[in-house]
Amino acid sequence: MSSEDFQDEPVTVDVMILDTKSESSVEPPIEEWPSLVISIPEENNKRAMYKTDLYSPGSGEICTKYISMSDSSIFRHPYYNYPAVLDPGIENALFAVDEKKIYPDDGQELYVAVCKDMNQHFVKIFQKGLLEEVIDLKYYCVNSAGVRPMAMALQHNKYVKILNLTDNFLNEDACYHLGEMLTTNCCLCELILSGCRIGQAGARRLFAGLAVNRALKVLDLSRNQLGDTAMEYIANAIVLGLDVKKIYLSYNNISGKGVGVLAEAFQTHNKFTHLDLSWNNLFSPLGVYNFLSSLSENKFLQELNLSWNSMSGPRLGTAIKNCMIAPNLRHLNLSNNKLSGEAITNLIGNMGKAKKLVTLDLSYNPMTPDDALLVLTKMKSPAVKLQTLLMNNVFVNSNFLDLLQQLKEMKSKRNTVITYGSAINYFKPQGVNIRELVLNRAEYLAKKSKKHPVDIALVALQLLKDKYVIMSAKDFSTAISKSGAPLDDDLIDEIVNAFAGPKLAKTKTIDIRLLADYVKRKWPERQLPPSPLPEPEPEPIPKPVKNLKAGKEGKKGKK
Repeated sequence: MSSEDFQDEPVTVDVMILDTKSESSVEPPIEEWPSLVISIPEENNKRAMYKTDLYSPGSGEICTKYISMSDSSIFRHPYYNYPAVLDPGIENALFAVDEKKIYPDDGQELYVAVCKDMNQHFVKIFQKGLLEEVIDLKYYCVNSAGVRPMAMALQHNKYVKILNLTDNFLNEDACYHLGEMLTTNCCLCELILSGCRIGQAGARRLFAGLAVNRALKVLDLSRNQLGDTAMEYIANAIVLGLDVKKIYLSYNNISGKGVGVLAEAFQTHNKFTHLDLSWNNLFSPLGVYNFLSSLSENKFLQELNLSWNSMSGPRLGTAIKNCMIAPNLRHLNLSNNKLSGEAITNLIGNMGKAKKLVTLDLSYNPMTPDDALLVLTKMKSPAVKLQTLLMNNVFVNSNFLDLLQQLKEMKSKRNTVITYGSAINYFKPQGVNIRELVLNRAEYLAKKSKKHPVDIALVALQLLKDKYVIMSAKDFSTAISKSGAPLDDDLIDEIVNAFAGPKLAKTKTIDIRLLADYVKRKWPERQLPPSPLPEPEPEPIPKPVKNLKAGKEGKKGKK
């Protein structure tokens, strides 16, 4: 077949039209709906039957067997509409605000609820204490995590006035919750955190909002390792109007730099009534001088404790002198420092101007007797109103004691209390009377024997009667042995020493006159029996007289 045959046949062309039907579940615009509108007959048999109660339309929903595909794959049919699934509560869970349970202000139920949420064991004594004035948890080993529910329970509590957490180690988080509690609590008056070791970080959290609290009056932060850095946080709170009246900062390793920061803050707000800075490092005048000088302007200060700070030197003495003129200062504790000499001289300069000062404690300072006399001389002035002067362990001399006696005789100083240590070069020690002791011992041993008792007093008197005035120790021991008194050599030696006679080069002697005199005064009723009168001596027999003449004649006859 050639190509010419194909030219005579007609050419047929197939045209294919592709339907771009959307598979999307998006409804067509309303403009395209008229092509689907079907005219509804005027008369509807079902409606007519429905009016005569012969037909019930049922639920109005189409049977599911007529639905061949899911609604997401085909256009929604214009004659029936399946409503979307109702929200099972997701929107409420995400957007609706849960109704908060309102707890009573005492905080008991809130405390238990928060402990359960945190999986913490609640402290029963704390829960009960929420209805009392004092909650004492010292040495209770409170967990730092357990402080959060405690703080939340105390936020609106109106019963608790004192909270004691002594020696419960608290971390920074615990201090944060305590600080938050103090910003809202309006009843707590005293907070004791002694020995909790909160450190500098804890102090920063605690004092962050403390300035807004107007109820807290006593704050004990002793033994908390605060250091000088924490003084900056306290100073910031003071500048913002800290209303705490009594603050205890002992055992915190605070130096002059730390109190110098407080001195700057005191220029803005200075209302402390009780300040305890004992057991710190305030021995350098740098910063301490300005701090004490600023306290002299405090019209509310009543008690200041600066003990155990190794304070010394004339400059610090001058600073203390300036501090003493605070208008309402009543108690000043300077014990256990190193104040002496010129420091004491400067310190007592304003004692006459301290009209409200009642107690001054200078105990355990290395003061000399002259320093003590100088202070007492100042006390004699009528301008000094001091009632108690403590100088324990300070040595004094006789001049001090004489002046003290004069001071007590003054009508204005009659009730003044003054203490001191020991007096030197004044008292003569009075020990045991050795003569009384040895004679009592000798008396006991001599009369111990019931068969042959010996009276040692009569033995001594007999020696004197026998004309023995000075005897050697050996002769005296022999005489005592002959008397029958069972005295040992040591006791005899002590008797010789008690009634010693003149000293000889090789031996000891005893003065019998001293011994007899003491015995007569000790036992005046004991006396020697009177000696019998001596018998008269017989008259001598006269010798026969020889005849001299007869003798002469006889001699002649022999011749």
